[in-house]
Amino acid sequence: MAPMAPALLRFADRSAQRFRLGEQPLAAEELVAAAERRAGRRFRNREFEPGLRMLIESCEQEAELSIFGRVSLRWDVHRLLGNALRLERAEEEDTAIVRGRIEAPIFITGLPRSGTTFLHTLMSKDPGNLTPLSWQTMQPYPDRRDRPRDQRVARAERELRAFRHISPDVEGLHPLAATTPQECTEITAHVFQSLRFDTTYWSPSYLDWLEARGHESAFRFHKRFLQHLQAQAGAERRWVLKCPDHVFTLDAILDSYPDARFVFVHRDPAAVLASVAKLTHALRAPFTRKLDKAAIGAQVSGRWLEGAEAILKASAALPAERVLHLNHREVTGEPLAALDKLYRYFDMPFTPQARNQVASFVADRPRGGYEVNRYDPEEFGLDLPKLSEAFTPYIRAFVDPAPQAVPA
Repeated sequence: MAPMAPALLRFADRSAQRFRLGEQPLAAEELVAAAERRAGRRFRNREFEPGLRMLIESCEQEAELSIFGRVSLRWDVHRLLGNALRLERAEEEDTAIVRGRIEAPIFITGLPRSGTTFLHTLMSKDPGNLTPLSWQTMQPYPDRRDRPRDQRVARAERELRAFRHISPDVEGLHPLAATTPQECTEITAHVFQSLRFDTTYWSPSYLDWLEARGHESAFRFHKRFLQHLQAQAGAERRWVLKCPDHVFTLDAILDSYPDARFVFVHRDPAAVLASVAKLTHALRAPFTRKLDKAAIGAQVSGRWLEGAEAILKASAALPAERVLHLNHREVTGEPLAALDKLYRYFDMPFTPQARNQVASFVADRPRGGYEVNRYDPEEFGLDLPKLSEAFTPYIRAFVDPAPQAVPA
């Protein structure tokens, strides 16, 4: 049944084009007003509005939205605005929420497809860690639909299952489940200052605006969001966060989390760029009427060349005791040994309970649930020898260097 879904979406979109259905442009002001009417309250903080306007403008002019893409963007904005209003209400009901301490969080980052998701998932099995889960980022507080029983996990799973049907290629590339850890770009999406949108839509002017603006206010919101989840967890614990895009936001992270620690996971760019391009293609496919594989390949390779340069600069600038470098082979080949190294490096206890839970997960789900995929770089116009040359400084520094020393 699932393979039929993309074909049905294309048929529906052609029909919508023929009869000019669903083509009404999105308007930021109307979406905000609708969210406020549903919530019965007005926004206290409207710092998100420039990002929302820029995102909509970029999608309208550049993304060539399909009918499903237009409906999905509207739904996504409604959800994000509603969540943001609910956070404001919770802060009025309990002012202690935003006084919660978040100390020395760990941010996992590096090139995409390098094992960052797998490492994040492994660390989520430690009861001493907190990670934002998919269902929590999709709906951080229950609403009237969740009375008398909280339905948020089940609702999130239904929504993710629906997405797997309309974009079946995503599942083998990036497994989706309501109870797995989510990337931080889903959090910063709530203020429409997220690199997640540039992955889902072709929106170069939005990305240019975001890069020029900076990410400081996005990570101030990010900290607020974690404080809300921590208050609901009932205890202050160590936060472990993850996103490859963090390599572009390190200064903003340090602005909100001055004591942050970083784990960079490294892999040969030649092994990841075609995979990143394929995932980007799969993520965008339901939302657009035009997919240009060569353009995606050029965007991905150019962007992650910038990312590799950012990693090199950060490695030189950040205090060595707050940065750990791991290799993809370590993380996927010997995951328990990689965690041993990480916990010792940051002087954290790796308890027997945590070790047993991680070992059980690894035994049950080798490769973290990922399928074995094959990629054709030429499909996306990628010249791997030329790209390897461009990435030479990164490769020499991190792909096959001498092992990093670990404190005794």
